[in-house]
Parts: sequence; C-alpha cells; structure tokens
Amino acid sequence: MQITESQIRDVVQQVLSQLDAPPLDSQPNCGCHSSSHNACACNGSSYEGRRGVFEDVGQAVAAATAAFEQLSQRTREDRERIIGHIRRIAVDQCVELGTMEMEETKIGRLEHKIEKLKILGERTPGVEFLRSEIFSGDHGLAVIEHAPFGVIGCITPVTHSLPTLTGNAISMIAGGNTLVVNPHPSGKGVAAEGVRRFNEAIYRDLGIDNLICVISEPTLESADAIFAHRGVRMICVTGGPAVARAALNSGKRAVVAGPGNPPVVVDETADLDRAAQSIIQGGAYDNNLLCIAEKEVFVVDQVFDCMMQAMQRAGGVRLNSGEIDALTRVAITSVGEGDQRHDVPAKEYLGKDASVLAAGIGKSVPERTELLFGETDEHNPFVTVEQMMPFIPFVRCRDADHAIDLAHKYEHGFGHTAIIHSNNVRNMTRMGRIMDTTLFVKNGPCVSALGLGGEGYLSFSIATPTGEGVTSPLTFTRERRCSLIDDLCILGKAD
Repeated sequence: MQITESQIRDVVQQVLSQLDAPPLDSQPNCGCHSSSHNACACNGSSYEGRRGVFEDVGQAVAAATAAFEQLSQRTREDRERIIGHIRRIAVDQCVELGTMEMEETKIGRLEHKIEKLKILGERTPGVEFLRSEIFSGDHGLAVIEHAPFGVIGCITPVTHSLPTLTGNAISMIAGGNTLVVNPHPSGKGVAAEGVRRFNEAIYRDLGIDNLICVISEPTLESADAIFAHRGVRMICVTGGPAVARAALNSGKRAVVAGPGNPPVVVDETADLDRAAQSIIQGGAYDNNLLCIAEKEVFVVDQVFDCMMQAMQRAGGVRLNSGEIDALTRVAITSVGEGDQRHDVPAKEYLGKDASVLAAGIGKSVPERTELLFGETDEHNPFVTVEQMMPFIPFVRCRDADHAIDLAHKYEHGFGHTAIIHSNNVRNMTRMGRIMDTTLFVKNGPCVSALGLGGEGYLSFSIATPTGEGVTSPLTFTRERRCSLIDDLCILGKAD
C-alpha cells in the first residue's frame, strides 16, 4: 500500500498529541494486578511500568540500575532478543518516527530522517561483536571477556535525536549495559516516544522495564546531574565543544563524539564527475547535519573550473560572489564578547533546505535542489565554521600540497573526518598522515566511511576526542581476565 504524505502527518499529529499521556497500560508478566504500575516491585523495581520516561535524574538512574541488575542475570541470547526489538521498531516504524522527528526538530530532510532510523536498525552491530580472547601456554589458560560497565549516561544531539539514541541503545545493551539519556530539548518528544516503544516491546517479551531511560524535560542541569551521579559508571556524549568538555571533566570514563569540520581535497588526478556526485551525496545528506559531512572543498587550480562545471552537472546550484556574500551575512552570525567572540551558524538556517537558504538572499532555485556551492577564499566563515547547512564553499589552491595544508588548517585539529578525491597514491598518503583524522575517505562520499557504500559497520556516535572512533558494543565494555594456572593446557609435554 502506498503511504501518502498526508497520511504520515495525520499519524504523527495523533502520536504527538499523546506524548504527555501516561505509558501504555499493560499488566506485568509476574501476574501483579496492582492499579499502579509505579508500585509494582515484583522484579525488584519500583519503577516498573514507566517504560523508561522520567522527569527526575535520580529516579531514572535508579530505574536503570534495577534494570541492569535484571539484565545481568540474563543470557547473551536474551540481549540479542532485546536489541532485536529495537531493530524491528526502528525499521518497521521508521516512517512514522522519522516524520515525527522532522516535525519536532524542523531541521534536515524527511527522507533522510526515515533512512537513518532504518539503516541503524539494520546495520548497528550487536552481540556478535563480543568475541572472547583466549591465551594458552605452558602455564595454563587465560580468557579475556568483555564485561559491562553498568549504567551509562548519554547526551544526544538535536541533529539526530532518535537515531543516535537508537544506535547507542543497541550497542550499549549488546554490551550488557543500561542507559539514561539526556536528549537535546528540541528533540525530546521523539526521543521519549522512541524509548516508550522500545521498552514496551522489550517488557512484553522479557519482562524487563527501563533498560533505556530518558529525561522527558532535559536541561543543562539534568545533564550535569547525570555527569555527577554516582550510579552512572560511564558517559557517552554526542555534541558540541561545551558538552564534550563537561564530559571530559566529569571524572568518569567518557566516550566523546565531538565537533568536526571535515575538509575535502580534489587534486588534478581526480575523477571530477565522481567527486562532484560524492560531494553532493555526502554534503547534502540531511541538509549537511552529519558531523562527518563535507563542509569545505579545496581544489587545485589546474582543475578548479572543470570541477565547478562537474558540480553543476551533478545537480548543484552555483552562487556568484555577491550571492555568497549575502548568504554569509544572513546564515552566519557572531556570538560571545571580546576575545571569545566567534562565528556560528544562524539557527534559522541550520539544517534547512537549499531552497530556503536561496530564498533568504532573494534567489529562486528548484525546490528539489540538494546543494548550493560557490567559490570563496579560505577566510570565508563557511570555510572556518562547522556550518551544518547545504552550502559548500570551494577554495582555489596552487597545487595538491597547498590544498592538503589548507585542509589541515581548517579541520582545526578536531581529528574527526577528512576526504580526498585523487588517483595519486602519494597525495592520499600525505594527506592521511598530515590530517590524522578518525575517518579518512578516498574517492567517495563521507557516508561511505560508515559502511553506506563502503565497508565497515555503522554508528552515529563517532568518538574523536577520546579516540574510540566509530563506536560498537566493545566500546561500552571493560576487559575482564580469568586465569587458570598450570591446567587445561593439553598440548604440552605430559607430567
């Protein structure tokens, strides 16, 4: 059956109107018929029936702790069943939940909101990543297993509110943990609804509630409370510099997905049409909200004009210098005082369609235009700022070495993502060594680094400052070694 846009919006409005309603009424498997789910403690939790939605951080951590104790008694097969429910809901309900996120956050592109949930449900790694290591020798046997930390505190961004939560939940629960999430306030509704649905399905099948807990009214204070809570054993943050610093200063084990400003280099040996298609595919994805997305492009002078023509052939709309100046004035703003003053993207243009950016400077472009682009110098704010909107500046460079040096300069040492289009192995090698980024993509769009058109596995938490890279279930475990001395090594000489 073909689902129309009108039908989707009707469903979303109905769900949004219920976001403040009580959790779904279902009797616990234990047979308790208490009129108050909050009073049920049959499985050791006074918070059963909350389906993971809390206003108070202390209650959320207590509920997640009780859920962790129950999960610790279950098998790895049970964990696989749990994350199977999260996967199924993310895939089967991606249209409804993706549309809900678009309606609430009002940034990005609807088709990509839907796709992100679907691919996370399909491709986020699970319990299969938890392989034990075994060492045997003359002195016995050592087995290294991967044990959970416990309750993990999470901060998720407005750019991918439910997708980041979904991917984290799969990886963390696969590792045996539970989680308490402080979502961005502008994405709190869809985060809470997703958590309700995940927990409801898990509870109906396995009788454990609150494996995923979310703060329904998130604030900076609730984030600080999660960081400081003694029951939170680990922190995972996906966000900007301020929240990244707070996590690193918390005194807890922290996995931090920090900011990025991914540069692209195009040298004279590149396949220009392929490069243009890749830049549009990655740079326009969800209106450039991805932290790994192409943000600025450095092109050698020898092929610069040909590259601009390739961009137009691929569907990009080129702005002239006057239009770029006008867009810079309306889409980039300054905040702070004195030495702390710096440029940031204007909120009203953050993650908006290319047609909206064009309309902001009085230019009309086709509604389906994915990306605007144009030539700037290296000092334009669109080069220096992680702008997160579908306009990409192109900077003319003397040669490949100059382009790579500018890419290194304007990546700002974040160590996040860099991209090159080249058929010169030495240029690829030099850039890879100089950039030293967590993700380095050659001859493809940024998303290929997450296994979308390339190899590897998927996550929306890419830990650059703390070095874990693309997170997986192993990221959220600690090594535990069990040693047996002088026995069970049967290959040596008999006594």
